[in-house]
Amino acid sequence: MNMDAPTCLPPIQDQEPSCFDLPYGSCDSHAHVISPDTSRFPLVAERSYTPVPAAENNYLQMLQAQGMTRGVLVQISVYGTDNRYMLDVLRRHPDRLRGVAVVGPDVREAELESMHEAGVRGVRINVLFKGGMGFGDMERIAHKIKYLGWHMQFLMDARQLVDLMPQFKKLPVPGVVDHMGHMPVAEGLHSKGYQALLHMLQDYGWWVKLSGAYRISEDFDAYRDVVPWAQGLASAAPSHTVWGSDWPHVHIDRMVDTGKLRNQLAAWAPDESLREKILVTNPARLYGF
Repeated sequence: MNMDAPTCLPPIQDQEPSCFDLPYGSCDSHAHVISPDTSRFPLVAERSYTPVPAAENNYLQMLQAQGMTRGVLVQISVYGTDNRYMLDVLRRHPDRLRGVAVVGPDVREAELESMHEAGVRGVRINVLFKGGMGFGDMERIAHKIKYLGWHMQFLMDARQLVDLMPQFKKLPVPGVVDHMGHMPVAEGLHSKGYQALLHMLQDYGWWVKLSGAYRISEDFDAYRDVVPWAQGLASAAPSHTVWGSDWPHVHIDRMVDTGKLRNQLAAWAPDESLREKILVTNPARLYGF
């Protein structure tokens, strides 16, 4: 056991009912699955946390409770580049689920094509938690996945965008930014990081996930300080914005209500047609449903 990797809180079983009607085809574009079978699917030794199991059946129950038709699984950092459990789940639900994998720079074309067949549509670069691939590998990986039409998803602090923008602009694939930039909303809408994120969305066709409000807010668990932040992103890129629960909400001190997170969309995108884009149209295009 990795004594330096604290054990996560379990997700809450019940969730707040939806405060708006979810259209058919709604998609939770960001969640993780973690197998209870650690002998078959071992966690990497070098990790930032130890999650509780979040098995396939638990995940599907959460999707149903959310009112979501579809879902996107993102490879969690504690598995490193061992995508097997996520791929197993994807293959069992080809019409309903898609995935974002983590791969190394030496990944072979045949492996990428097998993942594509299973439903993978992107790769994740993670510089915030141990077990992920960093910026040093991203250009080589991006050129390997371009022919598949995949995107590159970034778990990063958007304040890093300012210095890395020249490198990002040369990538041959679109970028998708996790958790609204994963920087404190207290930095403000005029901060360099937020403005850099808007620039990539508006001028370079990047995407953003309206997810992880509890990771960037100082207002647990109403997240009122996130409203102008999320509204600004959705307004800047209404056709390049998706929503995600970030279930099972790993590596946090206070567990959140997944339903309450979904209901933030009522404030973030009060216009019903914009919500339908965020929940249905945009993820269908990005993930190929």
